[in-house]
Amino acid sequence: MEEPLEEENQQVMRVLQALKQASQDLHNKPTSRKDDSNSSALKALLELEIEAENIFSNYPNLSTLYLHLSNLKTLVDKLQKSQGHSIRSFLSRRVSNHEISRVAGSIENEIQAWIDRESVVNLVKSLQGLDEEDEKVNLLTQFETRVSQGFDRDLQDLILKAKVFSALESVLCNSNSSKRIREQSALAVGALVGFNKAVFVGQVLMGRTIRSLISMASETSIRVLCSLIKSIRSPLVDDIESNGEIPKIISFLSSEEISIRVQAMDCVLEIGYFGRKEAVEAMIEEGLIKKLVELQRSELGGDLIDMGRFDEKENRGVCSEGIEIESKSKKESKERRFLESHPFASCVARFAVQLEVGEGLRQREKRAFKLEILRRVREASLSDAEAATIVAEVLWGSSP
Repeated sequence: MEEPLEEENQQVMRVLQALKQASQDLHNKPTSRKDDSNSSALKALLELEIEAENIFSNYPNLSTLYLHLSNLKTLVDKLQKSQGHSIRSFLSRRVSNHEISRVAGSIENEIQAWIDRESVVNLVKSLQGLDEEDEKVNLLTQFETRVSQGFDRDLQDLILKAKVFSALESVLCNSNSSKRIREQSALAVGALVGFNKAVFVGQVLMGRTIRSLISMASETSIRVLCSLIKSIRSPLVDDIESNGEIPKIISFLSSEEISIRVQAMDCVLEIGYFGRKEAVEAMIEEGLIKKLVELQRSELGGDLIDMGRFDEKENRGVCSEGIEIESKSKKESKERRFLESHPFASCVARFAVQLEVGEGLRQREKRAFKLEILRRVREASLSDAEAATIVAEVLWGSSP
């Protein structure tokens, strides 16, 4: 019995998706003539109204939609009867068009609400059941896309009532689940925090999400961790540091996979910006500066300061006062392109700048860490020339 019912639900879902698009088109541009470009959208909605009673008889939640469709038919009939050239007909058409647009918007909202209810129920049921991996990933992807569209109070109520976050976290923390499903669950969790931080940040901090993301040690899990640090800021960094997770994050900088190293670098920069003294201290004591020097020395490293010197010859102009200037946007564009192919370029200075402009440290702590970074750079460098270049970048990139 479940399979026919599920197939029927999917059929109704497909019909409603098509109707939602038709309603959206009609809402954006109401029709006033039979040969209008939106007549196909209007025709689809009106044809459904004729069959709606039979189609939706098993779906009480769609009763309001049926009423909107009936109302739409009445409005269209009224519009088609006012096709004269008098002022009264003109005003009547304007009013009818406005009402048709409003009803179309209501139809779209009702359809979206039904789709949201079915999607949330199906997602939780799938995550807790024995559905195939592709089906679970598909539902997770759809959910992530939906919540990424922005806040919706009705959708939030559905999510909370169905305990979606708990279902996602259970899958994320289950090492028996496939990597693909766990990563997609992680992306869905990240999307939920972006959907409404006020509600879901607490669940992240109180649960096992962060530890699971770090233990997964994949490009996607670290990327989600980085996005959560940006959203939750210092409280999350405090939580990471107090749970002793800093050494694990630093170890990702030595991963054999370049993509993991790149994501770990972004994560380190975010921790540097939002982290308090204890978190920054933990990173430096774990040998962060030495690792950054090694990464800057690698093929994917380099020195932005040297690139700037090279650019001076070709990209500088002279203003009327004779002072040399360089287009800031042009310079930033060149640096961005260079960093795309050399993600560890000037990574020591970039970390130092994050501490300098960040919001987690006091001014005296920033000065002290700056001196410590310079000391460790000299220790980690293979030559005086290398040390001089990195030290110059740190001093040049940070304010005095």
